[in-house]
Amino acid sequence: MTPDHDLILVGAGLANGLIALRLAQTRPDLRVLVLERGDAPGGNHTWSFHDGDLTPAQQRWIEPLVHRRWPAYEVRFPQRRRRLGSGYASILSDDFGARLRQALGASLRCGVEASAPAPTQVVLGDGTVLTAAAVVDGRGVRASRHVALGHQAFLGRVLRTAAPHGVEVPVLMDAEVRQGQGYRFVYLLPFSADTLLVEDTHYVDDGGFDVDALGAHIDAYAESHGWRIARVLREERGVLPITLAGDFEAFWAEGGGLPRSGLAAGLYHATTGYSLPHAVRLAERIAALPRLDAASVLAATRAEAEAAWRGQAFFRLLNRMLFLAGRPQDRWRVMQRFYGLPEALIARFYAGRPTLADKARILAGKPPVPVGEAWTAMRRTHLDPTGTLQ
Repeated sequence: MTPDHDLILVGAGLANGLIALRLAQTRPDLRVLVLERGDAPGGNHTWSFHDGDLTPAQQRWIEPLVHRRWPAYEVRFPQRRRRLGSGYASILSDDFGARLRQALGASLRCGVEASAPAPTQVVLGDGTVLTAAAVVDGRGVRASRHVALGHQAFLGRVLRTAAPHGVEVPVLMDAEVRQGQGYRFVYLLPFSADTLLVEDTHYVDDGGFDVDALGAHIDAYAESHGWRIARVLREERGVLPITLAGDFEAFWAEGGGLPRSGLAAGLYHATTGYSLPHAVRLAERIAALPRLDAASVLAATRAEAEAAWRGQAFFRLLNRMLFLAGRPQDRWRVMQRFYGLPEALIARFYAGRPTLADKARILAGKPPVPVGEAWTAMRRTHLDPTGTLQ
């Protein structure tokens, strides 16, 4: 029996949205359906990337999604301030969702609960069964006892200031702020002369956070810079996974043969949490498949996830040093030291392509955490049956 669709994408987040858009661009004859349980595609997010994260060809096809580009960015630490000449860009979920609606039309369905996705069918909340040659699950990260995580918890507010705020380029990390029970920094994106995103971010062991406390941090930060808030235009919050260690084979087996995308597949930068470059690569990989059947799509998504996992062993090692060695309130010292390294190395690190020489340079010298604790943290890679890192 002919299936209802060639491909069903469960979840209209970044990864599945990019798959749908790439297929609409390159293979418009396919019958693609995107199901989203929320009221709108894309959720409430800001996705950013560095110029070096994507190839020129990739930059071209996602360019219509880009809300703003900047020629440089800054970082600030107690003993280091630096401006780096790498280009930086951001995509806003409202723009992303509008593009999805325009490209997909009736093939995008929101407010739909997909309760039981399987490799070739989806059961909706009302019992309706939809069939497809392949189904991809992109409903976000889920807890797994086969992966040990730290967390990047954040609250961001897009502020309209009563007067120009004076921020010219993004500030990816302002760690001159008071630290807490983890590495804390403020992230700034200036969208216009009087509009900017101010995000209070914490690298913490526990993914929970106090929204009121983080909101108070944002208010205090704005006041300390002399910004009078005329209006809060938007608020976003979330917790990004930071991978410390795990068992990829066991993690992937949890999917029961269902192709996964995005955070559900572990496709994100293990240290920074950035996911857009991974999503772009997966979209291109799926769009290039000669056949969109369940076996082919599963093989493609698994191969992409496995390559990312194997390629990020070094990042997981660094994460263990960051989270498991030294006092949580001193974690900023690790990042301050990192941002003293050559700019080209930093760009390759963000792009997920550090060379052997880069890795040696990052680890060389006296670490900014106790040596014994750093060595112990590096060796902690085993998870017990409960998922606790040993």
